[in-house]
Amino acid sequence: MASPVDRFYDYSLLGLLASGYLAVLGSGFLDAPTAIATAVALTLRGILIAGWIRFRVTGRMVAAATVAYFGFFPLDYLYISGDFMRALVHLVFFVAIVRVLTASTPRDYLFVKVIAFLELLAACMLSAHLNFFLFLGLFLVFAIATFASGEIRGSLAKAQRVDRTGMARVPRRLGALSAWLFAGILILTAGLFFVLPRTARAAFQHLVPEKYHLPGFSNEVVLGQLGEIKKQSTAVMRVRYPSGRSMLHKWRGAALSRFDGNRWFNPPATGEPLRVERGRIVLGDPNQRRRYGRDVYYEVHVREIASDALFFAGTPQVLSIASPFIIRTRNDSYRVSYPSANGLLYGAHSFLEDEFAAPIPEAPPLPQALRSEYLSLPPMDARVAELAASWSALEPTAEGKARAMERRLRTGFGYTLELLPAKVPDPLVHFLFERRKGHCEYFASALAVMLRTEGIPSRVVTGFQSGVFNPVSGWQLIRASDAHSWVEAWVPRRGWITLDPTPPDPSAANPGLLSRLNFYLDAAEVFWQDWVLSYDLDRQVLLASRVEESSRKLRFDWFDSASGWTRAKAVRMAGPVREYAPWLLLASVLVSFVYLFWPSLRSWWDDRLRLRRAHRGQGIAGDATVLYRRMLELLRRRGIEKPGWLTPNEFAGVVPAGEMNSLLRDFTGAYQELRFGGRRDAAARMALILERLEKL
Repeated sequence: MASPVDRFYDYSLLGLLASGYLAVLGSGFLDAPTAIATAVALTLRGILIAGWIRFRVTGRMVAAATVAYFGFFPLDYLYISGDFMRALVHLVFFVAIVRVLTASTPRDYLFVKVIAFLELLAACMLSAHLNFFLFLGLFLVFAIATFASGEIRGSLAKAQRVDRTGMARVPRRLGALSAWLFAGILILTAGLFFVLPRTARAAFQHLVPEKYHLPGFSNEVVLGQLGEIKKQSTAVMRVRYPSGRSMLHKWRGAALSRFDGNRWFNPPATGEPLRVERGRIVLGDPNQRRRYGRDVYYEVHVREIASDALFFAGTPQVLSIASPFIIRTRNDSYRVSYPSANGLLYGAHSFLEDEFAAPIPEAPPLPQALRSEYLSLPPMDARVAELAASWSALEPTAEGKARAMERRLRTGFGYTLELLPAKVPDPLVHFLFERRKGHCEYFASALAVMLRTEGIPSRVVTGFQSGVFNPVSGWQLIRASDAHSWVEAWVPRRGWITLDPTPPDPSAANPGLLSRLNFYLDAAEVFWQDWVLSYDLDRQVLLASRVEESSRKLRFDWFDSASGWTRAKAVRMAGPVREYAPWLLLASVLVSFVYLFWPSLRSWWDDRLRLRRAHRGQGIAGDATVLYRRMLELLRRRGIEKPGWLTPNEFAGVVPAGEMNSLLRDFTGAYQELRFGGRRDAAARMALILERLEKL
């Protein structure tokens, strides 16, 4: 049977390895087969430690598996992973699986510790999410427990040992010690983390450029692709307004002009490069505004979604971005040359037009080349054009026809995120005439195609809905489920107008308790991104100014800012608080003192009671140990210490001859009479001898 210390050490080491594994798993980098195999190995190791099953992996089996894997590594690098870092992580986890199932010697345990550290190091480079901090905390707790119990385990394994009692409580005490050390280390390092300026982005630089791939916002989108995206709840973008309030409008990303029956795409084109001067560029001309509206400023943080599109509300006028240049496409979209591994962060001034207001100047005619492109269609089923003509027959203007078709799609068709069970030859015709339900891509594609059959130039736009405002962080949260597509149509005099033929989602639920919890998690993620990954000298100065401002406000005069009954109640409480604050402070100090020193005080008081009972001749056998321990303490103060391997009689024989030796022999005799003979009168003799020893 393993001792409690050995078992505690095994569980701590298993937790150390598991926390490193979870840190890598939380980064989203680990593939499913490796994750499952490692989880099975860790679970199996836990079962082995518990003693529920027993088996042994032989050295020949390990050698055969290792040789086979090193032959598999080049194949993994060249054909399966296609990336050296991924193949290397697979190798590390293979070694981890082998070691966790076969560890039995100190060298094996050392290898396991090194592997756990390599896992955490890999997660540090791969992860940009808040869950890394949680797994780092777990790793720190298990590291303290592992090394503390390892030292105790090593001392117990030495040849010269001292008998100890109470070993069953060692795991509990080690656990408490690990928790206290973890809290102290965390507080100390957190202070140093925010005080010392550094370039955190360089410290947490990602080795993988694409953590979360979100297609459909560049130059191509396949019908059904956005439906897959909308089933995910991952946060992909956050927006903040200076007012700190929510605004409802669409976020325009890419515009697509060509359709081949199954996908929308743009022809190959480099676009127009625009140089960004000192982090700022003017994109729009106020003279181009054709309708009444309002200006709005916002900040956008787009996650690393492997998209180079810039998302704007309305018509962008001025852009602030840390990029040398951006690219403007012929479809009035904007993108960066290379998507950042850390996502995109930019600010923009935009003009939100009132599309239903009368245009101020008439829009210039659409160039013929663009008009031809926005009217091009692949070979289509004749029923599509007939349906478009029947829906718009009563409208004399192009805008009236567009609004009529938009209205018929919104009211006559259903919304669903269920994908087609099997591929169909013509998904658009199947949507219009058979299924009659779908998600935004099908509605936008149907409207754009039907507009073109009526000679109205159109294009499909991909982007996001407005999202939901997070009152905890003050940011507008936009998830992958907010992905959306709509239509822009060109009509005479007005220019481009926005049409959204998609009906509302009937399954959209009101926010509940889980949604509110997600707000707090998202706010913590925002804090992690802003104050950890992006922490630099500017952030340090901002933090220092906030701390200084908060310290100035930390007075009792904050009651003056209360209002209504809350203010009156606060004022009534201010007097008693000021009056009793010193007493409350003193009481808290006393409670803390008693809590910290209660075990020592209780032991001291118990010894005093036993000594008084001994003086009265009422001692019991259990008092003998307490009195003997007090005698050893008196001798220790005089430089005489009893070794653990000597019996009381042997110890009395080795003390130098003299009065102390005589008193010690008499005390030892009385101790044995009380402890083993049950003679109560011996307790009084022991108490008298203790008094004489104190006077020596």
